[in-house]
Amino acid sequence: MNYKIVRLNTGLKTAKTASVLIIYTGGTLGMAYDESGALVPFNFGQILEKIPILSNMDIAITVISFPEPIDSSNVSMRHWKDMAYIIYENYDSYDGFVVLHGTDTMAYSASMLSYMLNGLNKPVIFTGAQLPISAMRSDARENLMTSLEIATAKINGRPIVPEVCIFFNHMLLRGNRAKKVQSIHFDAFESENYPILAEAGIVIDYNTNAIRPYEATRKLKNLNNLDNRVMILKLFPGITDKIMDACFSIDGLRGVVLETYGSGNSPSEAWFMQSLEKAIKKGLIILNVSQCNGGRVIQGRYETSKELLAVGVVSGADMTTEAAVTKLMFLLGQNYSREEVCLKLTQSIAGEITA
Repeated sequence: MNYKIVRLNTGLKTAKTASVLIIYTGGTLGMAYDESGALVPFNFGQILEKIPILSNMDIAITVISFPEPIDSSNVSMRHWKDMAYIIYENYDSYDGFVVLHGTDTMAYSASMLSYMLNGLNKPVIFTGAQLPISAMRSDARENLMTSLEIATAKINGRPIVPEVCIFFNHMLLRGNRAKKVQSIHFDAFESENYPILAEAGIVIDYNTNAIRPYEATRKLKNLNNLDNRVMILKLFPGITDKIMDACFSIDGLRGVVLETYGSGNSPSEAWFMQSLEKAIKKGLIILNVSQCNGGRVIQGRYETSKELLAVGVVSGADMTTEAAVTKLMFLLGQNYSREEVCLKLTQSIAGEITA
């Protein structure tokens, strides 16, 4: 891919104390209004004009932009591979990485990169904005500035946050625990099933007990074999056997994330369980996650979920849908047997599940 590279002239010192690679994929943060009032991709070579305070940061900043900025609604496996490749190839040259990304699918991308970047020992901070950087009340400046600070934060020479995260509206969240919940407010993301990693006020208050610890022996691998022959099926009152069977009969389908009610409950009618059992017997992997933003699947807690356990549905415990579907894509691409995939779905790869 023909990436666009810009090195920003920040700081007054010749030798900067830290370095960050910003990866601009697209999204609202990198947009600005042109003369006609339309939103167009922003030229990062002029970012110091938009955020002059960057000039005072003692950080060497390089920006790599996708050749054509993408709306996050168009993010695909190819873009995840591009992001992971850029980080992997530049891993030894920077203290941390900031990924500028549209908010709509940010939680999916952050989840997937947390799996792909196996052995990660440096910060990868996803951030974005609800308003363009040129808007008077934009949240872009604060989100970007604080993400840069977190990406370079160290204690005793070690990064404080050596994992994939999302920073938005003063909150740092584990990437594979986050979910977008607002489209018009600045507090766009939440993490109901895992503590906030840090809160940015006058100082950045890190919750070190919740952050994945630094491990000196980790070596980064880019595990980029993925398989997107999966789907999400959300249960609703009135769902029929024809709908279920049609979904499970999709040619080539390998896995289904089943969004059930509450703590993993589903209809208990015979046709429903028969449809699931038939699909599982022909090799389909069905992963049960809750439609609720918080809580966890506990198969067998109620009568309506006992049969799911009996027919071979895998419990997704407290995973988000975003973390679950990307994990399924990731594991199906790793040349595991069906049994190994089912087992690893219940185990933590990058802190996405409380096993």
